Parts: sequence; C-alpha cells; structure tokens
Amino acid sequence: MLNREELKELSETRSEEDYYVSLYLNVNPVTNPKGEYVLHLKNMIKEVTEEIGKDVYKKVKPDLERLSAYVTSNKRGFRKGLAVLSSEGAGFWREYNLSVPVRNSLIVDHAPYIEPLLDLIDNNPRYLILIVEKEEARIFVVHMGEIVEYGEVKTMDVPGRHKKGGWFALAEPHYQRHIDYHVGLHLKEVIKRLDTFLSAERIDVVFVGGPDEAVTMFEDMLPDTVRAKIKGRFAAEMFLKPDEVLKRAEPLLSVYEREKERRTVDELITRAMKGGQAVLGLADVMGAVAEGKVHRLVVVKDYNEPGCRCTNCTFLSIEQMPKCPYCGSETESIEYLVELVAQRAVEQGATVEVLAYETEPLKERGSIGAVLRF
Repeated sequence: MLNREELKELSETRSEEDYYVSLYLNVNPVTNPKGEYVLHLKNMIKEVTEEIGKDVYKKVKPDLERLSAYVTSNKRGFRKGLAVLSSEGAGFWREYNLSVPVRNSLIVDHAPYIEPLLDLIDNNPRYLILIVEKEEARIFVVHMGEIVEYGEVKTMDVPGRHKKGGWFALAEPHYQRHIDYHVGLHLKEVIKRLDTFLSAERIDVVFVGGPDEAVTMFEDMLPDTVRAKIKGRFAAEMFLKPDEVLKRAEPLLSVYEREKERRTVDELITRAMKGGQAVLGLADVMGAVAEGKVHRLVVVKDYNEPGCRCTNCTFLSIEQMPKCPYCGSETESIEYLVELVAQRAVEQGATVEVLAYETEPLKERGSIGAVLRF
C-alpha cells in the first residue's frame, strides 16, 4: 500500500549516473478485455526508444526488457492500474498493483517519476485504525479498500490483572494506582506514536478499537487536535488479523463514507442545477470529457452502458454507428462505455469517485456526473 513515508523516500531517490524507468499502465480488464495494454506498452517502449539517445537506451534497455516481461507474464494478476519503477543500474525495483486506473505513461529520467502516485494518495482518502489495550497497541491504515498494519506499541512492564478483578476494577487502591500509572505511561507512548504517524501521513480520520475501558481512558488523554479526528469506536481484540480488523470497523467506515458521498452528490447536483461548472448524465459527461473539461468524475458503482468507439481515433458514442463521423473509420461495439469514459477522464488528470452508498439522487439524474475545470 502506498504511504507518504515511502513516497518521500522515492522523491529523494536520484542518480546522475543511472536512469530510472517509470511505467504507469491502465491494465483494467474491463477496458482491456483482450490484454490490449500489452500492445500499449510495446508502443510506448518504441516511442521512448526513438526519443532517447543511444547511450541512454543502452543503459535502460535491461529495464525496458524487464518491464515488458513482467507485464506479459503477470496478466491475470493485475487489477486496474499498474505502476512500476525500475533502475537496473541502481538495483532498484518497485511495483504497485492498484485498484484504480492510471494514465498510460513511460518516463525515463535520473529519478523515479512519482507524481501519479502522489495524486492517488491525495485524491483517495486514507483512514487510520488503532486497536489499543493496556499493554499493546496496533496501527492500521485503510486505503482504497485495503488494510495494512504499520506498527505496534508494546509496554512489557505493565502489571498483570489482579486475580479478584479486572485491571480497571481492582480492590486495592494502591495496586490500582500502580497499574494506572504504568498504563498511563503506555497510553502516552501510544499517543506520541499516533500523533507522529498522523502528521507524517496527513490522515484526518481515525477509528479506535479495543476494550471499552481502555479506549475511554485513551481518548480522555488525547489532545483536542487528535481527538477531533476520531470518528467512531468499536470492540476489537489485539489478536485479530488485519482483514478481521477491517471487517469489525466496516460499519463505522460505511457511516463515514455515506456522509462523505452525500456531500459530494449534493455539491455536484447543486452546481449542475444552478448552471455552474458541473454536468449530469452520460451524454453531457462524454461531451465534457471530449473537451478535456472534467476535474472530478462521480459515478454510481457498477453503472455501465453499451456504446461504440472508433477503431482509429478517440471518438465514443452511446449510439451504434457504422462509421466514425470524424475520421470515417469503422467503429466497434463495446459493452463498457462508462469504464472507458472514466479512463479517458483519468488520462486527462481527472479524479474519479465511485458511489457505493448515496446512489439514488444521482441515479435519478443519469447515474453519472462531473465537476468541470472551466
């Protein structure tokens, strides 16, 4: 999973002697049903080879060959977008199998090209999940439906439970104070680590899991700036696997996502109804994409329509046409018109938001809309 710390490291990676080849490829099986992206890659390699000098080509030839072999041999394992950064000379290789489409590009430079990866982090919100108990804490990040554990905090000298009661319900006041003191130190360390992580990764939404007593004590100790980022709590045990943690937290994430989607749809419809910089419906969205106007595309999950596309130029149509009205070439029928429109928008630098919850208001207006640049 992408994170800012890794991208910061990549941004500082540079060599005046070696070259880095950065590949971004749309591998979406819906828009590439026959593996067309392999041909796209070959064409990009050919173009780059013609543009760079012989000395540079000699250095990056092993990278280009490795990239071609990697894409060709891993067809069934890809999702929607692929990013690979390679430098044989520097012994460098990073690959990212992404759940969102990317714009096709192949860049040769003395540093990895990471701008598309930064855009993915900025335009797809990430949530932090913290599970906290008296001796341990675990930090997880959820991004684009995936969960990854990023660290844990253990405090081994916290006294164990007293045989007559739980660690927040002890009979002996002095023993209680002794435990509270050590638990407090542990929670302070958790808060310190959490604050550092939130600042470094620029995450604004936190969900906390664990025993109710521990979570309450933890939240009471938080500074106001961090407490304001907590959007819910849930019951969880420290031994849960990452996927189990995500399953426990999903109801809270759904509530937050639903509200965020509601605001997005309200803004989109309001702008469109007032004649502002927004359009609704597939026909108007396609027109905006054709003109390169789309800033953010909003579409209902699983919405699609059949249509046709020109086999020679970029023309798309909802209606079936035997010939392209622009270049006169033959057209072909497609079943995934909306996916292709979304991909075109991404290639122009637009972001795409897929609605999973607040779908009805937009369904009533064509299931798709776009906020425009101008």
